Amino acid sequence: MWDAFSCYFCKTNLTAYRMKKALKVLVAIVAVAAMMLVGCRKPDDPNNGGNNDNNDTITLENHEYVDLGLPSGTLWATCNVGANGPEDCGDYFAWGETVTKAVYDWKSYKYGHCPEDHFAITKYCTDSIYGLDGFVDNLTVLEPADDAATANWGADWRMPTKEEWKELFLKTTCVWTTQNGMDGRLLIGANGNSIFLPATGFCLEAEPICLGLGVYWTSSVHTDYPERAWSFHYDMDECHVCGTYERNRGQAVRAVRVAK
Repeated sequence: MWDAFSCYFCKTNLTAYRMKKALKVLVAIVAVAAMMLVGCRKPDDPNNGGNNDNNDTITLENHEYVDLGLPSGTLWATCNVGANGPEDCGDYFAWGETVTKAVYDWKSYKYGHCPEDHFAITKYCTDSIYGLDGFVDNLTVLEPADDAATANWGADWRMPTKEEWKELFLKTTCVWTTQNGMDGRLLIGANGNSIFLPATGFCLEAEPICLGLGVYWTSSVHTDYPERAWSFHYDMDECHVCGTYERNRGQAVRAVRVAK
């Protein structure tokens, strides 16, 4: 069973979701119009995940990234880890794991010990209440060996921190749209470059659920409740800069790198 936090944004009422989806064209038009009024440059064709003629994409080790003009200089990949294109959800990873698997639960989680109906953390633990036999290591950000982006794409790539996801949200224009049949958010930088984040849903047990909701891991653990990690999540109605979910869930990963 997944907790109340997990179901908050889940669209269980299909009829209601379809009615809301019918409004997304109007929402996108209004948002883009507002963007143009403040001087942002609109991509010629928003239906290709930001990979358009106005996007200054660069390829590193067969993976494209783009400069969105962010103050930190963080460079964002144009696709999810494991994806074949911008509209592909890609692979799902439990937080701190670097390979996909058939079942996402506490019993199969790499850094959790779950003998019966409870669990205990064995890495990235800031509170002895949650640690196995009182274990604490005070690690708050994923090490490279446990980072799905680094493990799958190489040392120049990593998962974004909570602060980097916040910057992305606050320093871009965020528009709900549909690209090549996939719902998601188009994030447009002040320089006109953009990335598309498909609405990935997430995995509990064996199957992806809550498609229509975008959920992406950060590399940051929740220090007060270390069985959880921070995520960036959104649906067609709103974006939340960061929320927390239990680490055993399978979620999407978007990679970043820093300009050298």
